[in-house]
Amino acid sequence: MAAVAALSGFWVVVFVGIVVGLLLSLILNHFHPLLLKLGCGPATINLKGSFGWPLLGETLKFLKPHHSNSPGSFLQDHCSRYGKVFRTHLFFSPTIVSCDPELNYFILQNEGKLFQCSYPKPIHGILGNVSMLVAVGDTHKRLRNVALSLVTITKSKPEFLHDIERTAIQILDSWKDNPQVIFCEEARKFTFNVIVKQVLGLTPEEAVATKILEDFLTFMRGLISLPINIPGTPYARAVKARSRISSTVKAIIEERRNNNNNYNDDDDDDDDDDDENYEKRRNGNSDFLEILLCVDTLSEDEKVSFVLDSLLGGYETTSLLMAMVVHFLAHSPTALQQLKVEHENIRSMKQKKEYLNWEDYKRMEFTQNVINEALRFGNVVKFVHRKALKDVKFRDYLIPSGWKVLPVFTAVHLDPSLHANADEFHPWRWESQEQTCKKFTPFGGGSRCCPGSELAKVEVAFFLHHLVQNFRWRTEDDEDQPMAYPYVEFQRGLVLNVEPLRADHA
Repeated sequence: MAAVAALSGFWVVVFVGIVVGLLLSLILNHFHPLLLKLGCGPATINLKGSFGWPLLGETLKFLKPHHSNSPGSFLQDHCSRYGKVFRTHLFFSPTIVSCDPELNYFILQNEGKLFQCSYPKPIHGILGNVSMLVAVGDTHKRLRNVALSLVTITKSKPEFLHDIERTAIQILDSWKDNPQVIFCEEARKFTFNVIVKQVLGLTPEEAVATKILEDFLTFMRGLISLPINIPGTPYARAVKARSRISSTVKAIIEERRNNNNNYNDDDDDDDDDDDENYEKRRNGNSDFLEILLCVDTLSEDEKVSFVLDSLLGGYETTSLLMAMVVHFLAHSPTALQQLKVEHENIRSMKQKKEYLNWEDYKRMEFTQNVINEALRFGNVVKFVHRKALKDVKFRDYLIPSGWKVLPVFTAVHLDPSLHANADEFHPWRWESQEQTCKKFTPFGGGSRCCPGSELAKVEVAFFLHHLVQNFRWRTEDDEDQPMAYPYVEFQRGLVLNVEPLRADHA
């Protein structure tokens, strides 16, 4: 018994030793970059800041919720104390935070040379390593080239534009007997219906579309949760949901491929439907998936991941932008009136119930100003994650190799030295102010600028075309503001009181 007790005591000591060793290792990892880099030469010059607590650093302060049209207390405090570029410790890594437009531009333009996309590992676990959002090097280049090609092919296609408009009208028609709507839910319904049709050729009534939406909502909840991969947690459920979405998309790809093979094998078939479908594919009137099947540069997993990325960008980001626009317009009656006049003028040039086209979209100049101002003032994307691939000298300080770098777009968008009356929603600023990539980066920049940004703007513009002509609205709760967590959302979903202006939609 004594021997057993001694052996048991030995393993307890070993276990305690391992735990203590791991803690010491983590603490050393926290302070090692500070001791190694900040005590010698140019690294100390103008690189001020603090590392905060061991392990967590200043992550909790950085993630403290705040209005999205404000930099937040963390950035305000640190910029006032240390300047627009400072050092800290975030997400378990030593980090340089930049609120400087020149440095932000430098970082974004040197993607793959001096800096590299570097999101926290849990993000990779849920998005997958071949997601365009986290992929680097040749993989990212191949995915981005395909995305740009698809957007170029799609954005002005009548079929795509008509789908957007039909979906907008359907959503607004459902408001006729509802004096109150939760707009964020309505916006997500609109953007999902548009993107699932464009990417996969599905209508929202189909069972497979419903299945994808259910899994996608689980996926989204996990994407913004604590990254704890234990069964039952939102993160773990999201990982499984992504796996189910992947399986569903793979099944759709296989079915589509088999159908295409059948069309090719039945050249002598006189069936009118087959001929019509073949002509439709041949003339390019097809969804993203149809085109993806012909792309030989992407693997099967990359194609599946591409579909998921398209759903993510076309669903959440676009719907949030719509909510920002509607929220800010509710508090800017002058802008709303000018927007309404612009769309009434466009409608007056068309036949009743005639669809909008690409030329109509290009005429929506003030609409573009409103969208740009909502992007600047609301800040759908707050910052991006990068990592220094080597020691980088910028001005009179050094960014150490291996350190994370966070270009913060919010701070630049709300900088009064760059934007007059930066704390006001003022769409007219874009009539004279240039949209330089140093002062305005709502969709990122450089080689990682969002390839679908134009599609998002088209969707918002077409929805607004019918909204402003057919409804007046006011916010139910003035306290329901867009909040950054750092992801942005409306706390109560943006509840609107709506009133139809006339019985029928144009």
